[in-house]
Amino acid sequence: MPMPVRQSLRVGAYILAQRLRRREKFPLLVELEPLFACNLKCAGCGKIQHPAGVLKQRMPVEQAVAAVEECGAPMVSIAGGEPLMHPQIGEMVAELVARRKYVFLCTNALLIPRKIDLFTPSPYFAWAIHIDGLRERHDASVCKEGVFDEAVAAVRECRRRGFRVTTNTTFFAGDSPRTVIEVLDFLNDELCVDQMMISPGYAYEKAPDQDCFLGVRQTRELFRAAFAGGNRRRWRFNHSPLFLDFLEGKVDFPCTAWAIPSYSVFGWQRPCYLMADGYAKTYRELVEETDWSAYGRGRDPRCANCMAHCGYEPTAVFATLGSLRESLRALRGA
Repeated sequence: MPMPVRQSLRVGAYILAQRLRRREKFPLLVELEPLFACNLKCAGCGKIQHPAGVLKQRMPVEQAVAAVEECGAPMVSIAGGEPLMHPQIGEMVAELVARRKYVFLCTNALLIPRKIDLFTPSPYFAWAIHIDGLRERHDASVCKEGVFDEAVAAVRECRRRGFRVTTNTTFFAGDSPRTVIEVLDFLNDELCVDQMMISPGYAYEKAPDQDCFLGVRQTRELFRAAFAGGNRRRWRFNHSPLFLDFLEGKVDFPCTAWAIPSYSVFGWQRPCYLMADGYAKTYRELVEETDWSAYGRGRDPRCANCMAHCGYEPTAVFATLGSLRESLRALRGA
């Protein structure tokens, strides 16, 4: 299933407008990180390895909104860290929704019971709850028992209150086609989330566990086997069909990280959400003064095993809109 029709039309019109203005590089979605602090210590994440002084920083609402307005992206993914730890997260979301930005609030869900009353259901707002497997697999991934059950309870409560709920699932070297199928079946059929996002884990240099990450060959084999037998057609993915083809190795794409830029307490991160080669003060500076040709698989050794959506989903979206056949396929969710 593709994104909701209203959102698809808005994003499509936005891309067309950028093309008519002859803009070569423009953002589709901003990865907004208003803090790096988190209430979990996941083995595959390097965000909480920042110094204590950095982990105490909280981005002011005005600064967050100004960054999103500056670049003009129609969609915002608020991540971190754990964004529900931000004391003004409700106000931040409300300000972005008031500007008709499509907001995805990424969370491990532990704080949802305490913070849910800060938010109001809206076509412009969705929870993006991290669930990296069924109970044993997920709790091992986040290095804490009981988190899976709390996340599942939070999904059900959010749906009961009328919120749109998406999930974000990262797969690692310990996963198999069976574990992929089991968790996606559970999210799709039992929890009945609105849509699901998936990604192979990227090898953060500061992550405590460096053996958990997938290589390109492993990623393709994993998803090719998991998607066999028509599975991917029945799962409600929040991805373009071409990105799913990319995960299977049916097509290959260059990285277009400039289309999903990351803005944090340090500024605009070069070149992407997953790597930090310095920061820019403005999105224009990020786009114009970053050597984008130096990044991506086959260019930078750090990118050798990356197949993350933040670099390759935008390329798939642009390829989809450039083809009538692929556009019709995306509408069908094929």
